[in-house]
Amino acid sequence: VQLVESGGGSVQAEGSPRLSCAASEYTKCMGWFRQVPGKDRERVAAIDMYGTTTYADSVKGRFTISQGNPKNNLYLQMNSLKPEDTAMYYCATGRPPVCPTLRSAQFNYWGQGTQVTVS
Repeated sequence: VQLVESGGGSVQAEGSPRLSCAASEYTKCMGWFRQVPGKDRERVAAIDMYGTTTYADSVKGRFTISQGNPKNNLYLQMNSLKPEDTAMYYCATGRPPVCPTLRSAQFNYWGQGTQVTVS
């Protein structure tokens, strides 16, 4: 499965960009993660095939994960951005035993990432 993210860039604080991810095939569980150089990968949000979602506390109420039609298109609407949201954002998909999940180790396929810089 190949994943391609887009939509990142430089954004002002309180901005509202939307990230997109196109997967070559759908595997029932998709998610967004982010990483800052020198730090561990951080969970962001995940969604299952029924539209059930889960969010990290750090983004809850500000970010919204959704799937398009077809479902192998994934989105992350980011609102009220803060400088601490600056990171490389990765799209992931896989077949974990429980979905949605924010456990990155249970995702098998990852995109190359799209950088979001908030100033």
